[in-house]
Amino acid sequence: MPRQEGLAASGDFFSRPADGTLCLRLAGNWPAGNLPLTFQAVAAEFAAAPTSRLLFETGNLEHWDSGLLTFLARLKKHCDEQGVTFDDANLPSGARRLLALAAAVPERKSAPGDQGKTPFLERLADHAIDAWKTVVEMLDFLGEATVACGRLLTGRVRFRPGDLLLIMQECGAQALPIVSLISLLVGLILAFVGAIQLSMFGAQIYVASLVGISVVRVMGAIMTGIIMAGRTGAAFAARLGTMQVNEEIDALVTLGISPMEFLVLPRILALAVMMPLLCLYADLMGILGGLFVGVFMLDLNVMEYVTMTKKAVRLQDFWIGLFHSGVFGVLVALAGCLRGMQCRRSASAVGDAATSAVVTGIVSIIVATAVITVVCNILGI
Repeated sequence: MPRQEGLAASGDFFSRPADGTLCLRLAGNWPAGNLPLTFQAVAAEFAAAPTSRLLFETGNLEHWDSGLLTFLARLKKHCDEQGVTFDDANLPSGARRLLALAAAVPERKSAPGDQGKTPFLERLADHAIDAWKTVVEMLDFLGEATVACGRLLTGRVRFRPGDLLLIMQECGAQALPIVSLISLLVGLILAFVGAIQLSMFGAQIYVASLVGISVVRVMGAIMTGIIMAGRTGAAFAARLGTMQVNEEIDALVTLGISPMEFLVLPRILALAVMMPLLCLYADLMGILGGLFVGVFMLDLNVMEYVTMTKKAVRLQDFWIGLFHSGVFGVLVALAGCLRGMQCRRSASAVGDAATSAVVTGIVSIIVATAVITVVCNILGI
């Protein structure tokens, strides 16, 4: 674009009031796209004589916009690279504030679309580093939780008993409707599937055994754990993540209160206590669902169904189911609290933390079920 009319040569913009000092005169209009002076001309003046300080004369500056700011930002970067003092004292106050703001915000190195250009090995290394950091953070969190549990046994933890009771109410009594519905339907589904196959051999009475053993031993605990991972684990992550965003956890640390003891430990205790109780209730509802199918579809007698269930379900099945539920409760609480404490300081990060808590909780439940099943098989129980 053409230069502004009436402008003198580039040498008229410069003066040297002292040795090593370069004064740049900014006069007239400096609109974007039609600047009266180029950056190359300033760089050439820097090279013409030793320069240790750059200052400005803006007495006749009239109109300026983002074009001047871009020019000054580039000039400041050049001064920083050359070790020249950038003296902005004579610049307009608005220009100084905008330059300071631009310097405070870090430069974006690459756009999201450029990520695909990263070499494969570099991306692989980044994923490996991120995975290692995640493992370290998880171990650190588990270590802190273990220490907090140790302090609980010695009576040195600090949390409000009222908070513990409130959390137990939220993750226990308030979860009964959804646990009832899901457990009843799971019992119905198991009974339906078993009835179709067993009726072919005239062995429909064993539907009671199938439903009783599967629900009491593992299915009741698994379904309750998955429900609590989606309901309570996500709630834990969202609540702690919101506290991270609002800097409430930083305030606790400043006051000398351990977030692990004050926020995380009550949630672990609440779920560890309430999960076995919910599992017992889920077992009852699952057997009730199987009873409906046995009575109304297979024409079984109620007492006959109950007697067959009592014969099939052993006491050790009952204890194994309770052990499953206790482990699941601790895992769901740890997953929810871990993701909540790791939450970054943005609104979208809270949603990500809740989603991650659900995924982590369900995966932990499945892995724990596999491990416990293998151990029970080895022990012969």
